[in-house]
This record gives sequence, structure tokens and C-alpha cells, in this order.
Amino acid sequence: MIRARSLLPALAIGLAALTGCGLKPMYAGGAGGAVASSLRSVQVQTIPGKGGWMVRNALIAKLGGDAGATAAYRLEVELDDNITGFGIRGDRATTRERRTLRARYRLVELATGSVVLDATAGSDAGIDVVSSQYATIAAEQTALERLSEMVADQMVGRLALFIARTPGNP
Repeated sequence: MIRARSLLPALAIGLAALTGCGLKPMYAGGAGGAVASSLRSVQVQTIPGKGGWMVRNALIAKLGGDAGATAAYRLEVELDDNITGFGIRGDRATTRERRTLRARYRLVELATGSVVLDATAGSDAGIDVVSSQYATIAAEQTALERLSEMVADQMVGRLALFIARTPGNP
């Protein structure tokens, strides 16, 4: 069994080696850092549909709030939410479903009106179709909630990477 104390010297050496190669933390400075401040300046457009509402709320929470009048960027998102049945039994009844949530998003710089980032994010989840229609609908809803969070995480991570690599940001 490895003890945590035996890992500390190795971790310290590893971190020291990383600082020498030019790597730096993306979120340096925490909530007051350059990347976090820039993320708070992203205004998220309304996204149609129930999944759109969930993704937009997750994005606003992960970006640090709604930018409102102080926005430097506008995030435009198009969602594709699809449920596909597979795993067909002999009586042609579906036994499994796959819910797929894909987002194409564009980050628009408000000062120039130009699209500075055009990317996609997506994830999927498997759902068991059971005899209770209520249980199946609840599972589909839960899958949408999880997928909304996962897609929003992917988008925010990509936005943070873009902002960190933009000239003028430390």
C-alpha cells in the first residue's frame, strides 16, 4: 500500500519540473484571474427548447453569472437533441435508447461582430426502456439533465482554453 506521505516528494519534484517547461495554470488567480474574468464577460444567448434552457443555465452558472451590459462576447448555441431506439426484441419492442445531445457554438466578439471561435461539443447516454412508461420518461429526463451539464462543461473548458491562448491574456 502506498502512503500519501511517500507521494509528496515525488509530487513536489513533478510540479517543479512542470514550471520549468513553461506550463502554467489556466485558472491562475482563481476568481480574480484573467481567464475567470474573461469568462464572466460572456453573454449566453437564449437557446430554444427544454435542453436549451438546461444548457444555458449550466453555462451561466459555470461562466460565473450572466454578463449582461458588461459583456465582451456573445455565445450563440444550436442544440441537437436526439433519442434513438435500438436493442429491438422479437416483438419489435425497443429495449434500449441512446440520447445524444450535440451543440454547435460560436463565440462572437461584440466589439467587432466577428466570430472568434466556432466549435462543437456533445455527449450521449444509454437508457434502459422498461415496462413502466413513467420510469422510461424519467430516465430520459435524467439523461438530458446529465448531458446538459456535460456539454456545458465541454464548452466552458474550450472557451477557457481559447481565452487563455488569446494574445493579451497572461
